[in-house]
Amino acid sequence: MDIKLINRSKNPLPAFETAASAGVDLRADIDQPVVLKPLERAIIKTGLYIEIPIGFEAQVRPRSGLAAKNGITVLNSPGTIDADYRGEIGVILINLSNIPFEIKNGDRIAQMIIAKHERAHFTAVDELTDTPRGTGGFGSTGLQ
Repeated sequence: MDIKLINRSKNPLPAFETAASAGVDLRADIDQPVVLKPLERAIIKTGLYIEIPIGFEAQVRPRSGLAAKNGITVLNSPGTIDADYRGEIGVILINLSNIPFEIKNGDRIAQMIIAKHERAHFTAVDELTDTPRGTGGFGSTGLQ
């Protein structure tokens, strides 16, 4: 699949790091470092603009190393970039650690995955088919 992308940053184009990688890294495109204090959030721009085919979306997800080592994650994970969006890709990062974290230009801040999706048609009904689970949710099946 070919994806059209404008790169207005000084960073390289997103690329798969290994042959089996599902996502590509997104890098910060910022003029000066941004310090995220504990529990602070910020939209970090990437300098990237993308054209995704209809029937697909780009999902913006956390990088596992940033989350595990530094408590930095994507707040609306996964963030969705729709096929008709043409603005700059921004990543909403939050610092869930108890120490400040500095983001510098070119830092890999998130990963992006291109995913196919279905377009559903919704039909109003008065009742739904019964199942053994029924309305049980939010932990109703237990931990083990």
